[in-house]
Amino acid sequence: MSLAAPPPSLTTYASSVAGVPLRHQAATDEGHDAKGAERMIGVAMVGLGWWGRKMSGLVHTRSRTMRLVRAVEPDHNAAAPFARDLGVPLSADYAEALADPAVTAVILATPHALHVGQIAAAVAAGKHVFCEKPLALTRAEAERAVRLCAQAGLVLGMGHERRFDPPIASLLADAAAGRLGTLLQVEGQFSHDRFLALSPDNWRLHPEHAPAAGMTATGIHLTDLAVKLLGPAKEVLVTCEQRASSMPSGDTLSAYARFAGGGTAYISASLAMPFVSRFAVYGTHGWIEVRDKAHVESPAGWVVTRAMRNGPITVEEVPPAEPVLSNLDAFARAVAGEAPYPITGAEMIANIALLEAIVAGATSRRLEQVAA
Repeated sequence: MSLAAPPPSLTTYASSVAGVPLRHQAATDEGHDAKGAERMIGVAMVGLGWWGRKMSGLVHTRSRTMRLVRAVEPDHNAAAPFARDLGVPLSADYAEALADPAVTAVILATPHALHVGQIAAAVAAGKHVFCEKPLALTRAEAERAVRLCAQAGLVLGMGHERRFDPPIASLLADAAAGRLGTLLQVEGQFSHDRFLALSPDNWRLHPEHAPAAGMTATGIHLTDLAVKLLGPAKEVLVTCEQRASSMPSGDTLSAYARFAGGGTAYISASLAMPFVSRFAVYGTHGWIEVRDKAHVESPAGWVVTRAMRNGPITVEEVPPAEPVLSNLDAFARAVAGEAPYPITGAEMIANIALLEAIVAGATSRRLEQVAA
């Protein structure tokens, strides 16, 4: 089974952008000249399924901070044509990438339950790590991952690209500056139906890797933003149902969380409805709602609605951007020592603590305490 097998409709990530073959783009892009390449960090993509291919294409064609020097995928035959198009060596063995001196960092796009073990192996080899969400499935595992990287002086990046959506970054800045006043409530909805087409044996549907309906696929992004805004959560009540599929972990989840420092968050994550993504924060001085026009795989822009005290409700269209690339570039800059990575270890741990409580609540249907 592939490390990150995509849905049938997404089996091949486009091997060109705007109709130009990947290899040609890399060769002709001014950011990939010889001088620029010397300044880039070398990365290995571990997992060439749907999302691994998305990130590989971006790194190869558009990044000015990192270059793809190797790929790892156990399903070698399935990944070979894609790796050949990119012109990068492909192996089935993770250890080969860790032993490669050209690899400064690894990007993990692998089944969730494997993350912490793979992070530990990377740290032992002296490699920085960018890990797709979720970092782990328990608070204890998240603490271990963060501690290992910190003790070794290695950067740990996280696939929480929602923080890098331009309107979300603006929302976070407004909240941090106090422009929204005291934050009262957060609401988030991130759902899609892409996984309905998956084979039942795909790891994305296996409870070991993907418990609690859409939490590890989509909801984890919303809890990350909630933790960023409100701090560690205190308790959570969850409803998780198998409403429209045979997915063993359920397909529709709602979670209502209270936070240790005050405030609440409502999170919804379904894998059985057409794409929708909405995030809103409400404060005593104003509120902001951000709606995506399309899935982050192919960003199409955002619609931002806001209101401030004594002012009108306004609606603004924000043009497309590529937050996945922005996140990867922020990681590369941190590896290069140019700037701290903006997602802290404490935030990563607090988010996984909330995820662990949500997973417990999905089956217990009781109010669950979040480990502190």
